[in-house]
Amino acid sequence: MFGLGWSEMMVVGIVALIVIGPKDLPGLFRTMGEFTGKARGMAREFSRAMNAAADESGVRDISSTIKAASNPASFGVDKIKEATGMTKGPATQALSEERQAMKEKMSDAMAKAATDRQAREAAETQAAEEATPSETPKGDA
Repeated sequence: MFGLGWSEMMVVGIVALIVIGPKDLPGLFRTMGEFTGKARGMAREFSRAMNAAADESGVRDISSTIKAASNPASFGVDKIKEATGMTKGPATQALSEERQAMKEKMSDAMAKAATDRQAREAAETQAAEEATPSETPKGDA
């Protein structure tokens, strides 16, 4: 409340008790409660009036249009993906035989390239290990 911590509120309460006195303090708290209630009610009413004005002027329609524009699904991108077969799941169209054969050919080529690279890296690692002499000191046995 007002950015005050419990310790600061305790100090304010003690000062209010000393300055105002214990007899008038409950009346002060009641008045402050009524004031904050009225302030909250006025803020609520202001918020409602602003929302009503926004509805009347069409700001909400513009806001929903902007949100829809930022959502690709609302522009039919999902339908384009579905038509081209780029979506996953039951809506995916089966590949033609020619495309399936090309896919398998590419997968095989990528797998061969990966195994060749792994073999090459292993050979390079082994060659590097053989080229570096062992660093065990002689005579420390």
